[in-house]
Amino acid sequence: MTLLLTAEEAAKELRIGRTRMWDLITRGEVRSVKVGGSRRVPYAELTAYVKRLIAEQSSEPGETA
Repeated sequence: MTLLLTAEEAAKELRIGRTRMWDLITRGEVRSVKVGGSRRVPYAELTAYVKRLIAEQSSEPGETA
């Protein structure tokens, strides 16, 4: 498993577009780190993001898990 992903690689993992991935990073929904002049997304952040989505959606009224 790769520990740090480019935004493009992270987007592929989540099956979303590159622009959407950069939006998530910019808004702080997915944390990233700088390595030299490059921005990288820790793989663990993708897992944490998905877990937050599941938790948020399962707590919405009218939703069943």
